[in-house]
Amino acid sequence: MNSTFLDVLLMLAIAVVLVWLFRRAKLPAILAYLTAGIIAGPDVTGWIADPQEYHFIAELGVVLLLFGLGLEFSLPKMIAMRRLVFGLGLGQVVLCTALFAGLAWLILPNWSAAVVIGGILALSSTAVVIKQLGESSQLTSRRGQMTVAVLLFQDIAVVPMLIIIPLLATSGDVAIWQSLGYALLKGAAVVVVLMAIGKWILPHLFREIAKLRTDELFVLATLLVALVAGGLTHVFGLSMALGAFLAGMMLGESKYKHQLEADIRPFRDILMGLFFITIGMQLDLTVVSSNIHWVLLGLIGIGLIKMLVIRTLAVSMGERNKDSWVAGLNLFQMGEFGFVLVSLALSVQLLPADIASILVGIGVIGMALTPLVIQRSDELVMRFIKATNDAIQAPQTSAPEQGKPILVLGFGRVGQTISRFLQNEELAHLAIDHDPKRVQEALAGGAPVFFGDAGRRDILKAVHAEQAELIIISFADDPRSVEVLRALRSINESATILVRSKDDTRLDQLMAAGATQVIPDTLEASLMLVSQVLSRTGVPIRKILARIDAARRSHYGEMHGFFPGESTDMAPEKLERLQFLHAVVIHDNAFACGQKLKDIRLDELDCVIKSVRRDDTELKEVSGDFELAANDVVLLSGGPRAVEAAESYLLNG
Repeated sequence: MNSTFLDVLLMLAIAVVLVWLFRRAKLPAILAYLTAGIIAGPDVTGWIADPQEYHFIAELGVVLLLFGLGLEFSLPKMIAMRRLVFGLGLGQVVLCTALFAGLAWLILPNWSAAVVIGGILALSSTAVVIKQLGESSQLTSRRGQMTVAVLLFQDIAVVPMLIIIPLLATSGDVAIWQSLGYALLKGAAVVVVLMAIGKWILPHLFREIAKLRTDELFVLATLLVALVAGGLTHVFGLSMALGAFLAGMMLGESKYKHQLEADIRPFRDILMGLFFITIGMQLDLTVVSSNIHWVLLGLIGIGLIKMLVIRTLAVSMGERNKDSWVAGLNLFQMGEFGFVLVSLALSVQLLPADIASILVGIGVIGMALTPLVIQRSDELVMRFIKATNDAIQAPQTSAPEQGKPILVLGFGRVGQTISRFLQNEELAHLAIDHDPKRVQEALAGGAPVFFGDAGRRDILKAVHAEQAELIIISFADDPRSVEVLRALRSINESATILVRSKDDTRLDQLMAAGATQVIPDTLEASLMLVSQVLSRTGVPIRKILARIDAARRSHYGEMHGFFPGESTDMAPEKLERLQFLHAVVIHDNAFACGQKLKDIRLDELDCVIKSVRRDDTELKEVSGDFELAANDVVLLSGGPRAVEAAESYLLNG
């Protein structure tokens, strides 16, 4: 058997085990891939003789990562947040790059290498920070918005860094500006070509492919577009990742955006995993262990500098002192794009291998600590600044202890329907869901949902499931429901538990596991489940029947609209029939800020406003004279394209 095949097979096996272990410990998967690379590298097992053999495949991972970043890039959001993005974000990147470059020059008297190190350390981890902010309910807070704004500009700053690093390696100090100007001209030409292709060719191409309803062809076309765009920029002497980013940005405005994201994600995740494995292979453990004091000192110093820079800039812009400190602390680490830039600098021989290993060591430790730091950011900041008043009011990340709220396990479409009916009756309830995107969207819309696995006893105890009198399992996954039932009954034997099921094939098994009542699927099943919930909470039966009848007479209008998650089917033929809910934060510079609803007229975009959340108060019935204010959270309902158009209109007009 081919030795290369065995190497890859063994490497993937180790990666699978490590990703499982790291995710169980709630650590980023990136760290698992880096650890797999370290194990495969020369300092541990040494079975991968030449990591450069996998460099090309790993580079494809970077290409798809930038393609995905382009798809998610929101120009309307960036414009609406321009004060924070181009004030706080630009200031942070420029000042931190300059400070870190100056410190690096004292250690390594080479301006080119120092500038690269400064740029690498100025970046933070978008993937890890955004995920942790979503899980801790901080994403829509003011500190969360500041953090997102800085990350947004950092993602933009990666693009010119991809251009500058190869130029620094090939140009002298005199010719660098000429080379940079020439590169910008070539980049502008590539942008014009790609934009023309994206406007006049790609929409027709994907429309014809979508008509065939062939998933394989859609996936192949997506990969082809990303790679052709990367190859085009490579021909012009620029980074392949730059072309992929531009291609993603073009397609991000098309109606195929959601399907493209879903199609590209498996390939991107696998290839990015291989990329981080190759980074781990290049980590010299001897260098890191002998310089561990510098690694730890560098991690602390980088974090303190970022905190001070962001806090100073934010306070000067009128932000609250405590929110400014927390936003700075959230961004203390080096990000995943830092690893990309380290790899690029190594490939063009701009950084010594030992310095690269130290940087990777700083990045690995920083990303490992990020979840813990963000969860305890308030406590750490209060200890750091020793404040006695104006305490930070963090959003609640665990269930309130008073009362016995109803538990809804699973916040998919049926779970959200139940939640709406319970809210109408002003009944206290909590939901648990394990889809991070759905939880993030729902939290932004003011829903009482928490991230976690409902089958774990520690999660159930965190929401006081042992005290609950009524629990609803709303996801249609019978084997998982059995596990959750057993976990629930081990801590609460007396609660009434209603279970949604696909059909009655496992009715006996679900009843034996502890279900009080099993209810079939479909929309009528969800109405039946709501009637049982309301009945058991003491609502009069006539009122229940009236509400159910009203829902039927309105063609289930109250049930339309749901928060999409990563598992939501985004096939083009289904997109036009879906009704999404999406929360939009009205920033200071947004078009809709200060406007009355009757002047905005979102109904012309086939989109309606379900509610407005202001200062943690949800306003459901807002009239045409209602005036939107800064930091309002508007909950939109409509088709995916209508919601995107409405968000763009609210932000930019």
